[in-house]
Amino acid sequence: MNTQLDDFFEKVITVKWGPEKKSVDIIDQTLLPGTIKRIQIANKEDLWEAIKKLRVRGAPAIGVAAAYGMAVLSNAMPEDDYDGFYQDFKSVKDYLATSRPTAVNLFWALNRMEKKVLSMKDSTVSEIKAALYEEAQAIRDEDVAISRNIGEIGFSLLKDLKTDGEELGIMTHCNAGTLATAKYGTATAPMYIALEHGWEGRDMHVYCDETRPLLQGARLTSFELVNSGITTSVQCDNMASLLLKSGRVKIIFVGCDRVARNGDAANKIGTSGLAIIAKHYGVPFYVCAPSSTIDPNTVDGDHIPIEMRDPEEIKSMWYETPMVPSAVDTSFNPAFDVTDHNLITGIITEKGLCQGPDYEKSFRELGIF
Repeated sequence: MNTQLDDFFEKVITVKWGPEKKSVDIIDQTLLPGTIKRIQIANKEDLWEAIKKLRVRGAPAIGVAAAYGMAVLSNAMPEDDYDGFYQDFKSVKDYLATSRPTAVNLFWALNRMEKKVLSMKDSTVSEIKAALYEEAQAIRDEDVAISRNIGEIGFSLLKDLKTDGEELGIMTHCNAGTLATAKYGTATAPMYIALEHGWEGRDMHVYCDETRPLLQGARLTSFELVNSGITTSVQCDNMASLLLKSGRVKIIFVGCDRVARNGDAANKIGTSGLAIIAKHYGVPFYVCAPSSTIDPNTVDGDHIPIEMRDPEEIKSMWYETPMVPSAVDTSFNPAFDVTDHNLITGIITEKGLCQGPDYEKSFRELGIF
């Protein structure tokens, strides 16, 4: 048991039920690390905005928030008419699906909630609404278990690299931690599981890419890790090559928002470049991915849609005055890039470690699809 870690997890629960389960309660991640503020969401517009504006973010957490949201929003839908209820349900589901195009967990969770509705066509609408709450809770509980399993597999890799008396250098990009999931995270799960297995924070030294332009590594991952007692450093994204060349980093864990059938993985912009550098210096590069993130309908990375975001995130979002002249074009602001499967040492799922070169075969052997 690690009291510091448990206390931190309790303080920053990403998504939970609001009072009387009439709203979705999230931690507003746009205010971190300076302010820890929870907000309650009770309508579809606010939930759409929270997902789009990254108040809730990270593929698994988005999925949980969407599932909770569909349960809450179902309360206002027709009670005595299945067809009318389903029509309203489908409309809200389709609306929420437009909030973020890349994170496959969003669509996975929404589709799972719809499947529950369709499977209960002969039930009363009130029974369906109760079942939606149960399904949303199951999605969250499963995500906790999934993250823990990913963490255990990742921890086994850490144990193989650990040298007595020396801190183990680990690197990550963006935030794939508890703030991106229901609890343990994906890319941070191995570190949290290490603490639960008795490692001390000083046994590890985690280097966090700051992750431009939204700084999720600097604002969120470092916030998580240092509050969990883990030795933590933040460096600019363009310092990764020199850091890896130094030999201080022994392994890299990153999360992802979608994995194609061939193992190509979309993650926060900058991940692909880090993977290229890691390959050059021989540093193992692992993608941590719940099986729900692996999309059998996407053949390869070229078919993964890449979200383009507001140019102001580059120009002015983090500055008192604009950092870029107003006449300069900053419209190329992709949220993600795709790491080629040939650059990935392995993809850690809750069902096991998948390795190339034939990732599709590995996914099938584990029963992922």
